[in-house]
Amino acid sequence: MTGAPVLERIPPCSGRAVELDTGDVLVVVDPMGQQVSDLTAFARDDLAEYLSSGRSIDYASRLLLTTGDTLYSNRSNPMFTILEDTCGRHDFTLTPCSKRMFELLYDEKEGRPGCEGNLAAALAPYGIGIDRIPVAFNIFMHVTYDGETGQVAVLPPLSGPGDFIRLRAEMPLVVAMTACSAGQSNNFSYKPIDFRIERA
Repeated sequence: MTGAPVLERIPPCSGRAVELDTGDVLVVVDPMGQQVSDLTAFARDDLAEYLSSGRSIDYASRLLLTTGDTLYSNRSNPMFTILEDTCGRHDFTLTPCSKRMFELLYDEKEGRPGCEGNLAAALAPYGIGIDRIPVAFNIFMHVTYDGETGQVAVLPPLSGPGDFIRLRAEMPLVVAMTACSAGQSNNFSYKPIDFRIERA
């Protein structure tokens, strides 16, 4: 008899890839509060199929996705169902932070890879390069939108220590996730992200 799944840790400003079977549940946890995790996924049987922000938002008819919502692929196939969500505020519109974004928005020159680079590094064993990293499901990210001007603001996450989201895989998946590297997204404090896999 096996015990309960053990939490694994993604260190600050890094990424990790895992494989899920249909019915497996991925639990992503913010252990310290106010830390974003960028998550993307690819169909394990055909890596040309990937998690789509546009399809997911379109079919839910809203920007903020939470418990009961489905996340879809670029081919309109269900990839995840959100089973439980203790935070209730995530973002599916802004692209993963990147080396170039840090140069343009933060005037940083040290060449940090950002979530884009960390996702690509985690997915490299699957032959998925940086140009194939799509808009991610930004777990715990807090983005607001002005309905009149269209202005976008990135605010500190609403997640507290121990907040989590449970995602059930609806097909065999390769999943990559990060502990986000963008200061503004994480209230300028870089922290880890924990996760566990509940096997079907």
